[in-house]
Amino acid sequence: MKKTNIIVAGGGTFGTAMAERLAWNDHNNVIIHSIEEEVVESINKFHKNEKYFPTRYLNQNLEASTDYSVFRDADVVFLVIPSKVIVSFSKEMKKHTGGREPLIVNLAKGMSDDGAFITEKIPFNHTASMKGPSFAIEVLNGLPTAFTFGGKKEDHLFVKDEVFRGTGLMLDHSDDVRGVELTSILKNMYAIAIGLVSGRYNSPNVDFLVYTKAVNEMRLFLRLFDCDEETIFRYCGIGDLGLTGLNDLSRNRTLGMLIGKGFDYNTGSSATVIEGHRTIRLFGELTREKGLEKDFPLVQALYRLMYEDAKLNDYLMTVFS
Repeated sequence: MKKTNIIVAGGGTFGTAMAERLAWNDHNNVIIHSIEEEVVESINKFHKNEKYFPTRYLNQNLEASTDYSVFRDADVVFLVIPSKVIVSFSKEMKKHTGGREPLIVNLAKGMSDDGAFITEKIPFNHTASMKGPSFAIEVLNGLPTAFTFGGKKEDHLFVKDEVFRGTGLMLDHSDDVRGVELTSILKNMYAIAIGLVSGRYNSPNVDFLVYTKAVNEMRLFLRLFDCDEETIFRYCGIGDLGLTGLNDLSRNRTLGMLIGKGFDYNTGSSATVIEGHRTIRLFGELTREKGLEKDFPLVQALYRLMYEDAKLNDYLMTVFS
């Protein structure tokens, strides 16, 4: 039986974790492509990604490379690199595919540099988006993990039944690719919103009060972008929002908690929470331009707090009104 050639683009925490799980399937030939030479050397020589998981050994069948030529024979490419570089990376990758059209699956959670949906900017015709509640360390540790596959039904079945066979990774499906992308973008912003009240009150009551408001605003955004509102009920929707907004491993929630506890946040001092912070600006300005401030009170409260020097108490008064 012919093996499926899979390239995981990105040798960071999540890329490494996904590649490890995909390698559990003996019918997958998995290669990690990374621009970090020390990561590639560590994986190939020692079967470890010493930079990101220094104590963990990886599947001995895993290989890594910095060479773009590995994309020439790819059947599936999982993009697990920062959202802001995906478009430029994909353009470079396309030069090395020999005119072939592998299935390109975007796992990054964010928008392209110009504020567009990533899958609509990737220069390939055969694309999909895959998002869900998935912390890298838990994926690496082999725990059951689920995603929403946004794309064609036949591609969903291929990934679910062939690529993910024996890996413990599960999928639900939506043909609303834009909705799958949108929910994954929004959840970072709303995780900050929930973290803010968690830091202040440490109360499950208050957390779920804001969580419920966040779900309602996410549904409104899906409607605003002509997406399927039912997408909110997929793994990429309430699942990913729950994971990111209610778990302390989440960097965006942690940002909110720190501010809620009274710490200052300098937007230029950290790259780890840039997606949620950037999303607040994008959607705060968007809702103002459309005159929809009253429909999105959480977004507007976040925008005023992060970009207009509003006080935490002003944010809380809006949330609890």
